[in-house]
Amino acid sequence: MIDAVTVAALAGVPHGFFGRQGGVSEGLYASLNTGLGSADVTAHVRENRARVLAHLLPDDPNAALVSLYQVHSARVVTVTEAPAENARPEADAMVTATPGLALGILTADCAPVLLADIDAGVIGAAHAGWKGAIGNVCGATIAAMAALGADPARVIAAIGPCIARASYEVDTGFLNRFLTDDPEHERFFRQGRPGHQQFDLEGFVAQSLAAAGVRTVIATGIDTYADESRWFSYRRTTHRGEPDYGRQLSVIALR
Repeated sequence: MIDAVTVAALAGVPHGFFGRQGGVSEGLYASLNTGLGSADVTAHVRENRARVLAHLLPDDPNAALVSLYQVHSARVVTVTEAPAENARPEADAMVTATPGLALGILTADCAPVLLADIDAGVIGAAHAGWKGAIGNVCGATIAAMAALGADPARVIAAIGPCIARASYEVDTGFLNRFLTDDPEHERFFRQGRPGHQQFDLEGFVAQSLAAAGVRTVIATGIDTYADESRWFSYRRTTHRGEPDYGRQLSVIALR
C-alpha cells in the first residue's frame, strides 16, 4: 500500500509526502523509489511514479507529473506543461497555476516543501537541501508564486519528512558557512561531539518561509534518517557504505 503523509491545512489540495512503500522496486530501492537519477531499473521507477500520480489524481486521466533535474540551487521555474523526461529543467523549485500538473520534488534527507495559495489557485514545490536553503530557495519560490498572483500571507507551506537535527551532524566548517551568511543562524545549531554540531534543517527552512511572508508553516517533524521502513535516506546509505539509494517523491497539484 502506498504511504503518503498529508497535512490538514492543505485539505482540498491534492498533495502528499510519499514514503517508500507501495512500489515495485527491489533491493536497496524497495519499493517506491521514484528517482530517475538512481541506478534502479528505469521501468520500475516509471511505474512507481505512475502509481504516485494515480494515487494523487485518480480521476484525471490527463494529469501529468512534473519533476526537475535537481542541482541544489535556489532556481525556480514556472511551468505550464510537463517537460519530457529527458528535458527536465535544472532547478530546485517550481510553481504553476495550471490544473492537472502535479509538481513533484525528490528527496532522501533534504526538505521537500509543498505550497499553495488556495484562493489564487497557485501552487509550488521546492527542494531545500542545505545549499538551497542557505541560498533562499524558499524565498525565491514565494516570489515566483507571487508573480502568478499569490499572496505570501495566504500561502500555506508544509515541510515534509527530512533529516532531523538529532541525525544531522555537521562540522565546524559547515557551521561557519551559515554564520558568515548571518550570525543569527547560530540558533539552528546545537553542540554535538567535539568539533561537531547538530543542524536543524527543518527549523531553518521554516524561518526562511516566515521571512518570505508566509504565515502558515506546517512542519511534519518526521526524521527520514531514523525510520528506514518508511523513508529513503542518503546519509544512512552513506554511513553504511551502500552503493546507491532510493528517492521519495513529494507532490502537490491543482484540480
